[in-house]
Amino acid sequence: MQNEFRLVISSKSVNEGFARVVVSAFAAPLDPTLEELADLKTAVSEAVTNSIVHGYGDKCGKIYITGKLSDNTVKIIIRDKGRGIEDVKQAMTPLFTTGSGDRAGLGFTVMESFCDRVTVRSALGSGTSVTLVKKIEGKSKW
Repeated sequence: MQNEFRLVISSKSVNEGFARVVVSAFAAPLDPTLEELADLKTAVSEAVTNSIVHGYGDKCGKIYITGKLSDNTVKIIIRDKGRGIEDVKQAMTPLFTTGSGDRAGLGFTVMESFCDRVTVRSALGSGTSVTLVKKIEGKSKW
């Protein structure tokens, strides 16, 4: 059985928490553990924050979030139409950041540690798409 959703939010920091809640409610039928749910919410938070801070900067744009449940797997795609990433491999290197001094450069590292698979696609001037895949070991309520 499958389920899916689509959500469009403005790239405002207040919406980062909203995205976390939506994704956690969406994954609930898979009966995730509290740890699995916290991992997924944290990864989503990092991806949305990257879109806000690095994708759009001082401008306001749209963040497109889609989710799919299939078997015991959650797949979340977070996409923006912002600046894009010049070198994805470099951007995914721990401690690398293009942000100001208060940014740690660990966003992608956090996403990778909390998900089973993270895929990043980006083009300068066209935006970035981050795909998060997490297997849930809980007992599905489907």
